[in-house]
Order: sequence, then structure tokens, then C-alpha cells
Amino acid sequence: MCGQDSQRGGDSSRVLIDWFREAIRSSPNKKVPNKKLRLLEVGALSPDNACSRSNLFDVTRIDLNSRDPSIEAQDFMDRPIPTADEERFDIISLSLVLNYVSLPAARGEMLERTTEFLRHTPLEGEGGQGTRVTELFPSLFLVLPAPCVTNSRYLDEKRLEELMGNLGYRLARRKLSAKLIYQLWHHVCKARSSGQQREFSRKEEVNSGRTRNNFAIMFR
Repeated sequence: MCGQDSQRGGDSSRVLIDWFREAIRSSPNKKVPNKKLRLLEVGALSPDNACSRSNLFDVTRIDLNSRDPSIEAQDFMDRPIPTADEERFDIISLSLVLNYVSLPAARGEMLERTTEFLRHTPLEGEGGQGTRVTELFPSLFLVLPAPCVTNSRYLDEKRLEELMGNLGYRLARRKLSAKLIYQLWHHVCKARSSGQQREFSRKEEVNSGRTRNNFAIMFR
């Protein structure tokens, strides 16, 4: 989510901050939760991005090849599954991460694993009513190169919504630029249908054409 140069789309976390502030403006009391939102940033390249500077998030950063002492050298797939809510997160960022996972089934496994790290307990400051800032959380901030979704033989936005819905995610925010697609997925449940699981265990062509790429997501 951070450390991206302009050729890669810039600091994608600015989009997340914009969405968060938009939610604050549209909430009845215009207040944020009393406690900072816990954010797990997978594939962090720098500790100095918009989310880190916003003072809105308590950020945990991990990357396979950390180049900064504030970023833990860790593979998300090896990170221990939380056993208590205080170890879970309100939001996980996979910004230009999933597209570097080589196999479609491994991408599905990564997406499925994110659900184990999200907490569903009410945020402090919600007051039982819900500020509608918190309607966005728990969530997954997913950023991909636009062609992964707009020019894939096996994936488009409708198919991605079906895949994410299989994991209990609902699309809350979306932005498409020339280079990137930004999405915020609100996690609403953990249940997964075995029928859907079988359907998503193979590639299914959704767009034909020689110029299409082969980016796909599958579940084992």
C-alpha cells in the first residue's frame, strides 16, 4: 500500500484515507472511533505513507524482504492465525500484492486467509448506533493493476464480486484509474458455500480474445 512510485500508481493509501474521511463527513456525528483502527499492511515498502501520517491507524507492517526496521520481515502466509480479538485487525491492505502471487489457487488461499485476521467486535466509539464510519470495517483494501480485472480472460469485476462474496466480502468502495483498480471489501460473514467452492476451483473464461491476459483467482 505504500512506497509506490508514480510509475506504479503512487501511494495507494491516499485512496483509502479519502474513503475514510468521506465516511466521516457522511456520518451523523462526524466522529471517528475513539480508538485507532488496527491496520495490517502486507507488502509494505515504506513506513511513510498517507495512512501512517494520518494518525487514524495503528499500523502493523510486514514484507517478505523488509528494508526498514519498522517493517517486519514476514510472509503473510506464515503469519500465525490470531487466537484473540486484540490480535486481529479492522482492515488488511493487499496493495499490489496479489498480482505477485504466481498461482491462481495460491491467490485464492491468500484472500481466504485474510478473513482469519479480521475482527468483528464493535469499535470503541460506535455507541451501539454505528457511526457509519465503521460500516466499512472490518475490511480488505485490495489494489490490483487494472488489466488484471479489466483485460483478463478469466476475471472481470462481476466474477471478482462472486469470488469475494464466497468469502463473505461485500464491495463497499471502488475506484478505477488508468493503471490500477482500488477496492474496499467489507467482510460481513465467514461462511463459505461448498457449492461455490467447487465452482471456483477451476478457471472459467469470462472474456475471449487473443489480447487478454491469464490472470485468475481460484479456490482449492
